[in-house]
Amino acid sequence: MSRIRTERLVNLVICLLSTRRFLTAAQIAATVPGYEHDPEDPKEHEAFQRKFERDKAELRELGVPLETGTESVFDAEPGYRIAHRDYALPDIPLEPDEAAAVGIAGRLWQHHGLAAAASSGLAKLRAAGIDMDPQATLGVEPVVTVDPAFAPLTTAARGRRAVAFDYRAPEGDEPATRRLQPWGVVCWRGRWYVVGHDLDRDAVRCFRLSRILGKVRSTGRPGAFTPPADLDLISHVSRFSGPVEWTGRATLLVTPGVGAGLRRWARVIEPGQGDHPKDKITIRYGDTERLAGTLVRYGPEVQVLDPPELRDAVIQRLKEIVSRTEEVPA
Repeated sequence: MSRIRTERLVNLVICLLSTRRFLTAAQIAATVPGYEHDPEDPKEHEAFQRKFERDKAELRELGVPLETGTESVFDAEPGYRIAHRDYALPDIPLEPDEAAAVGIAGRLWQHHGLAAAASSGLAKLRAAGIDMDPQATLGVEPVVTVDPAFAPLTTAARGRRAVAFDYRAPEGDEPATRRLQPWGVVCWRGRWYVVGHDLDRDAVRCFRLSRILGKVRSTGRPGAFTPPADLDLISHVSRFSGPVEWTGRATLLVTPGVGAGLRRWARVIEPGQGDHPKDKITIRYGDTERLAGTLVRYGPEVQVLDPPELRDAVIQRLKEIVSRTEEVPA
């Protein structure tokens, strides 16, 4: 399933969970991102109906209890909703260490693209005079923090609009401008990639979002291209990225009793002594930015001694976390 369709299905579920009323297909089309169309255009309306029927079938196959009904006998068109009683999870008991892990994961989440789309849809429902359940979507809004290029690229892929951006390849020092028809954005091995048709090379290419410099610029009109049928973004990224070679060597200072996962990777461990209580460990790694993302989670308990590029990557990650935390309203 493509990311665009997954996002549309999630927004549909949020929409139907957020009201106790049955919503008609027309109300859903005007509310849920991804269903935008001109209802007066027969071709566009027929395309929407096919898309909506596929999505309803997909939700039912996934076990989502989608109900069909009307608010009164005078309603000519049936509506849809998700019954809370059938969809809610039972209470999940957690041990203290499990609850702590969930709490840490929650603190790492930030508000981002999908949350904005969902909030926009709920605002449209309220504007239409539909009563909302304020408790229905608690815990749904946060999503994992992503690269700055994520939102403009997913928007361009959804609108089928070409873009341009400056990109630094791993083998080059100077960034180059790339022009792309983006088909979609996908996560592979902990990193985000955009896949599409490279207009300058006239070939399929994928680009890692963390290597995009500056802003992503829209250069074409909406609806200018059509992605291939049965598109599998993961297969493209896995083919282009190839196997990860663990050629890097990092030296870290780790607080005793912390970093069990890092210690399992270690080639050398030197216990701390006297004025230097932290253990010095040496590990091998393949991807600087991926390792930096892992080390950031340990906070001040892990320090990077070498190499400089890994230390710089960790510092940059910490700066981004601080910046995004300051942007989140209290």
